[in-house]
Amino acid sequence: MSIGSQADRVIIFDTTLRDGEQSPGATLNVEEKLAIAHQLALLGVDVIEAGFAVASPGDFQAVKTIAEQVGIPGGPIICSLARAIRQDIQAAAEALKPAARPRIHTMISTSDIHLKYQLKKSRSEVLAIAEEMVAYAKSFVDDVEFSPMDASRTEPEFLYQVLERAIAAGATTINIPDTVGYCTPKEIGNLIQGIRENVANIERVILSIHTQNDLGLATANALAAIEYGVRQVECTINGIGERAGNAALEEIVMALQVRKPFFNPYFNRPVDCDAPLTNIKTQEIYKTSSLVSQLTGMLIQPNKAIVGANAFAHESGIHQDGIIKYRETYEIMEAAAIGLPENRIVLGKHSGRNAFRTRLKELGFELSEADLNKAFNRFKEVADKKKEMSDWDLEAIVRDETQIQIESGFQLEHIQVICGDCTCPTATITVVTPDGKILTDATVGTGPVDAVYQAINRLVQIPNQLIEFSVQSVTGGIDALGTVTVRMGHQERIFSGQASDTDIVVAAAYAYINALNRLYRYLQIQSQTPLLLGS
Repeated sequence: MSIGSQADRVIIFDTTLRDGEQSPGATLNVEEKLAIAHQLALLGVDVIEAGFAVASPGDFQAVKTIAEQVGIPGGPIICSLARAIRQDIQAAAEALKPAARPRIHTMISTSDIHLKYQLKKSRSEVLAIAEEMVAYAKSFVDDVEFSPMDASRTEPEFLYQVLERAIAAGATTINIPDTVGYCTPKEIGNLIQGIRENVANIERVILSIHTQNDLGLATANALAAIEYGVRQVECTINGIGERAGNAALEEIVMALQVRKPFFNPYFNRPVDCDAPLTNIKTQEIYKTSSLVSQLTGMLIQPNKAIVGANAFAHESGIHQDGIIKYRETYEIMEAAAIGLPENRIVLGKHSGRNAFRTRLKELGFELSEADLNKAFNRFKEVADKKKEMSDWDLEAIVRDETQIQIESGFQLEHIQVICGDCTCPTATITVVTPDGKILTDATVGTGPVDAVYQAINRLVQIPNQLIEFSVQSVTGGIDALGTVTVRMGHQERIFSGQASDTDIVVAAAYAYINALNRLYRYLQIQSQTPLLLGS
């Protein structure tokens, strides 16, 4: 794909697996990253930033595995972040070797505040490093992206110099990060315009934008940059990321889709041109959003644009009346456009395996025979408890039963709770340890969930601190499935777990075990021999 062919649309650079994973509690293991990467490829993203290869053995392995299994011919570009340091670039290049189309994304801070307090280097030193390290990355791969970190707070004349050096050294993409989410859309527009007018040979590269959401302006800033000639947007699923997050992929894509007549002229197209402005298969958006939410434990707020539970809901009588009469009175896009299933009752306890499999295919789930069996058995259990089964219930069941399991983790064997207003909440828990031992303990707590968690902690003996416990109803009704999300801390790191059940206490126990298993995997990796990356 040549640069010229890319300029007539927006390249979607997804950094969910790198910047998104930096959200507190969003730590993913290699298998989970791979599952998301496969879904991102189905979604149609152009570039997957698979991780920061030098950061840890786990990150290196994740980048390498994604490069092998997702970065195949015809697949997306696979990218690894690297500081402008030889060791970082070496690690990125090594991890990316299996990819058909590898990209090294190297970056260095350029703002005076970063140079003074973080890098402790002069402008002349940064100019030399940027040029040298882009050239070094270019010695490994043809596709090199360069980012001047904190570009939006960098003195413009110096920024232009850094970018010229990077382009001269071989960068093919120049990314402009609003690292701290400081800019307004007008300021972003002026910044991009200044770069295009003052940086020599800027027309030789793809111009990219990376916007953070500290002031809630990430999407607006990214769209403003597109108006001024940016042709790559760095974004994440559900907008997850450092601090307040990044520009949300689904918001960028659907804004370009719904407001195509507005954006077409910026791509030298007729206003009424119907050709898509991205390569994203929008019907995969909802499925991708749900997968990322489940695996990261980052719940989607109900009023989140595009993918929130209330995004296509109407309670106001005036709005309901308008929707009934003509959908477009209060909806600017159809739920089906993002692959959102209708909440209709299709299956019950008497439904068979074939009907179950068929409905899952309609919802976008292609399961292996083993996963189908697990999901079907769970479906039967839930269907015996619930009067009605909706698509939302099916989705929760499938995601719960097919989520990535840790091979050597702890497994819950038995949960029993006694509680009430005249008794001490007591939990009896049986756990199977990674080495196959069966352990049982019983404790009392301030409530049933507290009792369960105290019993589990006594059995697994892994120090942790419960930071967050939340419950969401999958559907309405007294027999609704409840999804529990927990976040626990250990030595300044956060680990999350999620599970669903009609019994909230049972869901809480499984969610807690899932989080503990992530912590257990992390501790295992930390005890391994460090990765040797050379000098």
